[in-house]
Amino acid sequence: MQASTTAAADSTKMEGFWSSWKCQAMELLYWRDLKQTGLLFGSVLLLLFSLTQFSVVSVVAYLALAALSATISFRVYKSVLQAVQKTDEGHPFKSYLEVEISLSHDQMQRYAENVQRYINSTMRELRRLFLVQDLVDSLKFAVLMWLLTYVGALFNGLTLLIMAVVSMFSMPVVYEKYQAQIDQYLGLVKTHVNSVVGKIQEKIPGAKRKAE
Repeated sequence: MQASTTAAADSTKMEGFWSSWKCQAMELLYWRDLKQTGLLFGSVLLLLFSLTQFSVVSVVAYLALAALSATISFRVYKSVLQAVQKTDEGHPFKSYLEVEISLSHDQMQRYAENVQRYINSTMRELRRLFLVQDLVDSLKFAVLMWLLTYVGALFNGLTLLIMAVVSMFSMPVVYEKYQAQIDQYLGLVKTHVNSVVGKIQEKIPGAKRKAE
């Protein structure tokens, strides 16, 4: 009974954590705090542009050296300041060193189960597409892969990642401002795509979905 109560409490705590994390992510993407979002956006872009010029190993090494230079300099500065002022404030990072950052066995197990569920779902979906369980879905997937060949010829992975980051920090704001117009155009596009898919289903034998 106690174990089930503890598990329920942990589950509630995790749900609260993910809900809080989601709210914080939405606040960042919608630029509610310009200073915080701008700092994050600039840092991510700087990191990605650095990766276009240097290797991953070099970028990681330089970032580690920059962080160590800052923390070591601050530690030495605080030590000298305490010696001059004859104070006993202790380690300047004491509050951070005491923060618990380890994951419990139950948390690790839940994360592993979630990863396993996503992997299994992805494998089942890929099997369904490649073995043509549904001809229309497989054709859509083939068209998507064909389009990606052209995208891959024009852009490398890092360029696509930079474009994705820029879109993440710009599209939510644009959509929030012009939601009515965007929904209208998306509705027209969806209607046109459904019309084209319907015509394809009528012309290709076995492509029409079975009525559920």
